[in-house]
Parts: sequence; C-alpha cells; structure tokens
Amino acid sequence: MHEIALPLLVGLVILALMFDFLNGLHDAANSIATVVATKLLGPVQAVGFAAFFNFAAYFLTLAWPELHKVADTIGKGLIDKDLVSPAVVFAALGGAMFWNVVTWLKGIPSSSSHALVGGIVGAGVAAAGFGTIQWNGVTKTLLFIPLAPMIGMAVAMLVMLISSWLASWASARGAESAFKTCHLVSAAGYSLGHGLNDAQKTMGIITVLLYSTGYLSGEFHVPHWVAISCYIAMGLGTMMGGWKIIETMGSRITKLSQHQGFAASTGGSIMLFGASLAGIPVSTTHTITGAVIGAGVARRASAVRWGVAQSVVMAWVITIPCSAAVAAGFYALTRLFV
Repeated sequence: MHEIALPLLVGLVILALMFDFLNGLHDAANSIATVVATKLLGPVQAVGFAAFFNFAAYFLTLAWPELHKVADTIGKGLIDKDLVSPAVVFAALGGAMFWNVVTWLKGIPSSSSHALVGGIVGAGVAAAGFGTIQWNGVTKTLLFIPLAPMIGMAVAMLVMLISSWLASWASARGAESAFKTCHLVSAAGYSLGHGLNDAQKTMGIITVLLYSTGYLSGEFHVPHWVAISCYIAMGLGTMMGGWKIIETMGSRITKLSQHQGFAASTGGSIMLFGASLAGIPVSTTHTITGAVIGAGVARRASAVRWGVAQSVVMAWVITIPCSAAVAAGFYALTRLFV
C-alpha cells in the first residue's frame, strides 16, 4: 500500500477528471460528426445531444452493471494494480493529456483511450520494469486497434446493404424521412456507447489510485461517486466540442448522406456496446472512422478520400508509443522531487 496525503489524493482525482473532460472535448467529434456533416442537427444542437447521451450511459450501467468491465481492464488489467503508486497515476495522466492536447490542437483524430493505455503502460514500466505489464489486457487492447475499425466498417457496410434493400420498396421522400429518424436514433446509440466505453477508462484509473492508497476497502470495484463524476466530466467536455476533428471525421474522409450517417452510427454503436460487454477498452475514434469509411465504400470505393484516411491511421499507430514515452518522462520527473 502506498501512502499519500488526502490533499494530494484529491488533486490526482481532479487531474483524472480533467483528463475525462479533455477526453469528452477531444472525442466530441466521434459522437456528432455524422449528424453535423449531414446537417441533421446544427453544431450546438448536436453537442448538447451528444453530451446528454454520454451522461445517460451512467443510468444504463445501473441497470446492467456488467457493462462496467472496461474499468476493471484499465484499473487492473494493464499493469499490476499492487505496483500502482500515485506517481504512476500522475505520470500516466500527464502522458495521455499531453498527447491529447497536441492532437486536438492539430485537428488529428487520435485515440484518447489509447493515449491513456500508453500512459499507464509507459508509467508502469518506468516505475517497475516490463514485469509489471499484464499482457492479457494489453494484448487484447492492441488487437482491437485494427479490429475495432474493421468491425465497425464491416457492420456499417452490412447495414447499408440491408437498409438499401428495404428502402427500395419506399418512395425517395419516404426513404429520406425514415433515414433521418433512424440516423438520429443510431447517433443517440453511438453517443451512449461512447460515454459507456470512454468514461470507464478514467473510472479505472481513479479506482486503482484509491485501491493502491488504501482509500478503497474490500475488493476492486468502482464506487458510485467515481462513476457519476466521470460521466459528468465527460458530458461537460463533450459540450465544449472539437470542431477541427469534426471536419476530418464528418466531411474530409467522405461525404455522407442521411442513409450513410445512419449506417456509420449503427455500425459504431454495435461495436462499442460489444466491446464494453467484453471489457475491451477500444478507441471510439478508430471505431467511428472505420464505420464512416464502410458507409462510404458501400456507395463506391472512390467516394473515400484514402489519403486523409491514411493520415488518420498513422496517428493511431504512434499514439500508444508516444504517450507511453511522455508518461515515462513524467514519471522520471516525479523521481526528482521525491
């Protein structure tokens, strides 16, 4: 058990909630890119819409507690929870937040989730060596870097195929009206999935901090106050928006119709809910990007701007190692003052 003064513990919890806020800010585009790009909702309406459903995920977990498995993976499935110290938590958050700010300023849709994963692993290795890594959790997270967008893309293409067949029986006006409604419902589902999967990552790191410092009694579990605080922080961050990334996600990769927006949101939400049930901390950025590409490819491959998609993929590849390196640097700095 690591000892820490209560004011320092409170400071680290606030820092974690700041990361959650930044996560919502950084990933706002994931939830609303399709509805903004298709002009289904205005930007202000879309941000409020996404923030509401991000927070509503909390009530979903009250009904189905098994949806909180991602927090367990982050808290004890990446590095040995008994070796986590306050300095490791600080360094992990510092590395993740630094990378998020850099990519947000550049308008690069990188993954806040993988920035945190890289931060945790980098700080853990700097503190206790490679032996602290829990390879099962790290491996499944790494596997879903390519799998999440691929599954999102495949599901979006399948939804496009099935819905196109169903819409062939309707008039053009009737089909457009139906797809607008379906798109709105699927976007709400995606925002729920985004809040569900992403807010848990901060829950996991706050919970392991409480556990390692003796402020959490009993077995490793997420206290209710931690859960609701994280959902509120993410919802507030989403309300602040991320307009540069919205442009990349919603219009630069491919031009979306209401039909394609519906297919992309549906593919992404199915992937996110499945990952949350399995306890896999996937990237919502990767997922919606793959789904948007799938919806575009279903129309025709040339509809996708592959050069833009390639630059997005490059950001994915470097996120974990870069945030891990920065986190290791932050940990080294903490040693200078201890």
